[in-house]
Amino acid sequence: MAAALHLLKGADAALAADVIARQLAAGDRVTVVLLAGAAPPALPAGVTLRRAGADLSWDQLLDLVFEADHVVTW
Repeated sequence: MAAALHLLKGADAALAADVIARQLAAGDRVTVVLLAGAAPPALPAGVTLRRAGADLSWDQLLDLVFEADHVVTW
């Protein structure tokens, strides 16, 4: 089981949602972090959603980056 981290900064998350769904189906642990200005997309159950600067400090975000097996920015 891999740990995937997705950083969303834009409004269009359709492609990201497709990739996230495939990762979940493969048994991966998926975390999505919304950066400033990003709207929360519709996400499948099982995804951890965090907001940078709100409920997640920048230091904590950096920790997540180093803990993840895969980091994707959208």
